[in-house]
Amino acid sequence: MPAEVVHAAFYSFAEGEAARHIPSAWATIPPEESIAARLRGSAASVRRIVGDPPGLTRAADLLTKAATSAPTNGRMMYAGMRTLDIPSDPVARLWHSATMLREHRGDGHIAALVGAGIGGTEAHVISALAHGIYPAESFGRIHHLPKKRLAEVMTGLRDRGLIDADGRFTDAGRELRQSIEDLTDELAAPPYEALTAAELDELIAELEPITAKLVAAGSR
Repeated sequence: MPAEVVHAAFYSFAEGEAARHIPSAWATIPPEESIAARLRGSAASVRRIVGDPPGLTRAADLLTKAATSAPTNGRMMYAGMRTLDIPSDPVARLWHSATMLREHRGDGHIAALVGAGIGGTEAHVISALAHGIYPAESFGRIHHLPKKRLAEVMTGLRDRGLIDADGRFTDAGRELRQSIEDLTDELAAPPYEALTAAELDELIAELEPITAKLVAAGSR
């Protein structure tokens, strides 16, 4: 894909950022090798942290069932992940399936942002404020942008009544952010409809101790 398509699919990259690396990145490592290396490294990291607990294989099976059951319509990143082979190793399969679900959710989040008229840089400002980062312009994902560009973004959010003169959330801003998060949750639900209520409960029960270990190790 050319840089323009990558930029559109990822949505929140700064203008020109994708073009700094695409397509030149593929001269360093071809896509197929990059994907394989990512899978090997990620699976090794997960196994190092969580080991091979008894419920991991079952969790991987259920997660894969969910992750391969949703429609791909309008889901660019998820559709791309669905074209890849499902790993046979349980740890790799667990990570791969979780990644599919993450991209499915991410595609829905972008749809929610587009529907709300929130661009990629604006989304970073809203995320920064939601996490207590102030001023929002200091957020690591946007602080390097030209000051003129950041000022334009902040002015646009003020004009819409989403932030106040000091650059903090207004009530309208908080409400809009919450509506985007709520819609994202709603759009992320379809994969799990493939599981019975008992299977979903089982999946949650199996994932909770695995998640706890990953979080304790600093994973997010």
